[in-house]
Amino acid sequence: MEFLNIFLTPDFYSATFRLATPLMLAALGGVISERSGVLNMALEGQILMGAFFGYLGSYLFQNVWLGVLTAMVGSLFLAALHAFMSIKVKVNQVVSAVGLNTLALGITSTLFRFLFGTDSQMASCPGMANLDIPVLSDLPFVGPVLFSQHPLTYAAVVLLILLNLFLFRTSRGLELRAAGENPQALDVAGVDVIRIRWLAVLTTGLFCGLAGASLTLTGLNTFYDNLSSGRGFIAYAAVVFGKWTPVGAALAAILFGAGDALQLRMQTIFDIPYYFYMMMPYLITFFALVFFMGAAKGPAANSIPFEKDKGRRRSARRSRMGGN
Repeated sequence: MEFLNIFLTPDFYSATFRLATPLMLAALGGVISERSGVLNMALEGQILMGAFFGYLGSYLFQNVWLGVLTAMVGSLFLAALHAFMSIKVKVNQVVSAVGLNTLALGITSTLFRFLFGTDSQMASCPGMANLDIPVLSDLPFVGPVLFSQHPLTYAAVVLLILLNLFLFRTSRGLELRAAGENPQALDVAGVDVIRIRWLAVLTTGLFCGLAGASLTLTGLNTFYDNLSSGRGFIAYAAVVFGKWTPVGAALAAILFGAGDALQLRMQTIFDIPYYFYMMMPYLITFFALVFFMGAAKGPAANSIPFEKDKGRRRSARRSRMGGN
């Protein structure tokens, strides 16, 4: 009975949205990159970079919003490396992601120890307080769940709406989707596929920067090694489980956030070693993908490097030179 009471309290649902926020932000970024045709399993490293640099910026400047800005810059750096390796150099995109995830872990751990030493895990930085929406936050049950969250949760909802409108209601969104489905046809139409993919991957970095900031600046207000703890991989699973759509990815992120909120509360009910509970979000991710996902097919050109037609390049070069 005590277990069932978990689902009857607004605290559980409020925690679900709070814990789902970094997953949702990273998953939305992953949708952008994957829709453009660039496989992005480097979400984990980008979240970790955002978390560290968000903490560092907030600590050094003593301003949480400058911390959010530095989080986005730090994550953007790793996203730029992934774009360069995947789009320009055309290396295997999975290998690039694995290498960058490892690089992010090394960079953040090394810089943290270099700047703060080994005994400064409790060094705190300014963080965000919950933003209560007047009147609405006082509503019973619904108020604390939906209208008393930190600003980045509201930002995630707004970005979800804007991204969905952009992808399916604008010509630029159509170009982005075409870059992941049929880049050659888009190139023939005169649209720069390379530019679209670069912008998509960099935008993913900005989203992951916000995701990282939501880990360190919304209550924890500090940093420790491997803070992201696989959330980037869960966010990637949300992209796949959501069938590469913003709404689907967001709903999957909320499901995984609910699993995280549930395991925290179950620790106080059942006397089982805590590390069994810590597996719950990952088990939910696994079972959701294996048993409930169904058939799913990503963008046709996803993970395939784009090579501009050589004949078109020569023709364009002659046209610029005014020759035949």
